[in-house]
Amino acid sequence: MTAPEAMHLILPLWLVAAVASYWGTKALIGVLAARAILDRPNERSSHTRPTPRGGGIAVIGTLVPAWIAIALIEDQARLVDFLVPAIAAALALLSWRDDRAGLPVPVRFAAQAAAVVATLAAVPDLTNGFDPFLRGWPGTVLIALAWIWFINLYNFMDGIDGIAGVETASIGLGVVAAASAAMLDWSVAAMGITAVAAALGFLRWNRHPAQIFLGDVGSIPLGYLLGWLLLLLAVQGQWAAALILPAYYLADATLTLLGRLVRGERVWQAHRSHFYQRAAASGWSHGQVVQRIAFADIALIVAAVIAASGWPLTGLAMAAVVVVTLLVLLARGKPRRGP
Repeated sequence: MTAPEAMHLILPLWLVAAVASYWGTKALIGVLAARAILDRPNERSSHTRPTPRGGGIAVIGTLVPAWIAIALIEDQARLVDFLVPAIAAALALLSWRDDRAGLPVPVRFAAQAAAVVATLAAVPDLTNGFDPFLRGWPGTVLIALAWIWFINLYNFMDGIDGIAGVETASIGLGVVAAASAAMLDWSVAAMGITAVAAALGFLRWNRHPAQIFLGDVGSIPLGYLLGWLLLLLAVQGQWAAALILPAYYLADATLTLLGRLVRGERVWQAHRSHFYQRAAASGWSHGQVVQRIAFADIALIVAAVIAASGWPLTGLAMAAVVVVTLLVLLARGKPRRGP
């Protein structure tokens, strides 16, 4: 499919996805509130009033049919192109059950692992484009572990108003930009642009002060779907861009987890020790924290494009500077005024 033909398909997909996510999320606010499906504040919360939880129903409900439509339009669609949205829908259903009544950690983890393993089993030649030492089962194991971690960190990082919507839109836009710079198949950019649209439609209602939260029904399948998008970049030679785009999320979640392990804390329990949470606790509003993350994400998109254009080390170095600067800024938090 030529680039002009692809644009004629991508733009309507973006519009339909944005409208569906926007109105779907708005409708959910009333439905969830009427049924008292609320996230109630506690000592670990970053919000102060009961807020409907489950906006991910609209986001995933937008992305799943959009990605199936993209697969149907593709000239040479594979089984995995239909399998991925189907698995995302299954994860959403399970996560909705978790949102409503709670599921044991081993059950949630087993479901995520099964989703990743089933997807990788559908594409046994996935690592052929990697360096020799990562081909075959070593590369597959590494991908599986990284993907499972990404699914979980996407859930962990959804802790203040707007952060998940901004990160999802940024990763989606970064995938579009990197795929375009590297001249990858149009379907990768199409999936990325629908992620942007779904995130922006949701973000209208989730920005500070949030009227609805994503919930596990959104964050878990989003981690799975965005992980697949980043994997598509990596296996087509754009491994640096795939690392750069989620670099802030990866750094914040991983460093926080390691710190909690060192302190002997129960890492699966809710907490408020992420860098972005500490910044919010210091006095910055949710909007101010997310604004800084958004600016950093824009810089990471530029770094990913540089990497995809043939300068991967330059892009990685730029990304490292951006992420370290952001983490230091968030760790310091809002400066205290003198007496």
